[in-house]
Amino acid sequence: MYFVYVLKSKNFRKTYVGITDNIERRINQHNNGDSFYTKRFLPWVIVHKEEFNDRIDARKREKYLKSSAGRKYLRKTIFEN
Repeated sequence: MYFVYVLKSKNFRKTYVGITDNIERRINQHNNGDSFYTKRFLPWVIVHKEEFNDRIDARKREKYLKSSAGRKYLRKTIFEN
């Protein structure tokens, strides 16, 4: 199983979209400062996740969510609620 996830910084107006096969481990890595980008905007909370059977489909979804259309989708469906 693979997950595409969206994080939101508690203290800054920043989001992060990523992919992993172990969601708990990856969130801990982000909040422990193990990632270059995310360590600057600690702490992070997960606001959305999607599950996929294979990495190829998960990667396609991640790329979409990082695109302009994907960011608009996230704003409308997740961040406006």
